[in-house]
Formats: sequence, structure tokens, C-alpha cells
Amino acid sequence: MEGNNSDLEYGARDMNGLSLNSYSSGLQAQIQRDLDRQHLLSDRPIAGIYESVVADGIESPEHQDRYERLLQRAQVEDLTEVSGIGCLYQSGVDRLGRPVIVFCGKWFPAQNIDLEKALLYLIKLLDPIVKGDYVIAYFHTLTSTNNYPSLHWLREVYSVLPYKYKKNLKAFYIVHPTFWTKMMTWWFTTFMAPAIKAKVHSLPGVEHLYSAITKDQLEIPAYITEYDMATNGLHYFNPVPTAS
Repeated sequence: MEGNNSDLEYGARDMNGLSLNSYSSGLQAQIQRDLDRQHLLSDRPIAGIYESVVADGIESPEHQDRYERLLQRAQVEDLTEVSGIGCLYQSGVDRLGRPVIVFCGKWFPAQNIDLEKALLYLIKLLDPIVKGDYVIAYFHTLTSTNNYPSLHWLREVYSVLPYKYKKNLKAFYIVHPTFWTKMMTWWFTTFMAPAIKAKVHSLPGVEHLYSAITKDQLEIPAYITEYDMATNGLHYFNPVPTAS
């Protein structure tokens, strides 16, 4: 959980000045419960009931049926409530030709949206993409507590998504991370998704992404680049192409 003072300060309050203490307290309590449970299980990592799927690629018929039902619903139901927000979309490909999925945290109204429809839209968008390698770029820029989904929902989403989502995810970039994202990432990849832990990368600025994704392949809202320039300045990083 590397960080600096600005991360800690930004993580202690959202951009509207609202306290995150209540949310952080709940997260810390959940982490402590999981740590206590892990200790009782002789330090064996705790994972969701589908974490074994990541290890061996075997899915139960019930899990497959559940996902297929959700996929069928995603293809026929009206999901404009979610798609119209524009918080989740494909933006070009990375330097290795892999599709790049962009998620803008600020535009995700976690407390004022039908989360079931949000899951259906996620499935509708990603199902044809995750048949091959892909990467995700999550922008935590200027988010607030209204954008943070519950731990229960995150667990549910991860457990529902089949093996191909985890296996073919090659990188998960978190841009403009805060103390909250670092704590959440540590908790989630420790207790829920250890198989993807090495794929998660926290980046302090947009330009760090250019090592993996060329600028012309990364379509992001203006507020992100404006915040990035105000925080980091211009041309603060010289990208070196990488195959990560």
C-alpha cells in the first residue's frame, strides 16, 4: 500500500469535502473480520466460492447456468440507464493489440443506479471481448463516496463472472489511486482474487499508461486530463513501450 501525503489526504475526504470516515470504518471492519477468519483457518487465504475456478478453469454447471441466464437477460433487456452514463466502454487497443476497457469512477453513481442492470451491462459489453486477452484502465479521478459500490456487490460481480474473465485479463490499471483504492485493492486481491493480484498496477498519472497504450488509442473524458495536468503538470513522464 504505497502512497504519499497527497494520496492520504485525498483518500481522507472526497472532492466535495464529504468525510469518508464512515465508509472507511466499514471497510476496515470487513478487513479485520477477514483477517480474523484467515487466522482461524490456519492462514489459508480466503477467497470466494469461485476462486478455485481461476486456479483450474473448472466451473460448476450451476455457475455456468447462472451466467448464461444473465447473458441472455443482458442481450434483451433495456440497459440504456447504464450505457447512457458513459462510465464503461471500449477505447481502442494497447500496444499488443488487446482491447482496452475504460471505467470512469466519477461517472458511476453507485448509490443511485440499479446495480443489477449495471452487472448486466458489464456482461453485455465484455462477454464478446473476454474471449481473448484484454486490459482494463480504471480512472479513480475525482470520485466520491457516491461512486463507491459495496463490498458485497464487488464480491457478487467477481463470483458471477466466469473463468475467461479472470484468465484473459492481462492488466488492470488504476489511475490516480488514493488510500481508499489501495486499501480496497489489497483487501480484494488478498481475500477474493489472489489470482489477479500481479495484474493490478496503480499509476499516479495518465502519462504512465502510455507505456502500454498509445495516446491515440486512449479516449478519456476531459476532466481526467485536466485534473492530471493540474496535479502532475505537462510531459512529466517519458513512456517506454512495455509488454506488461
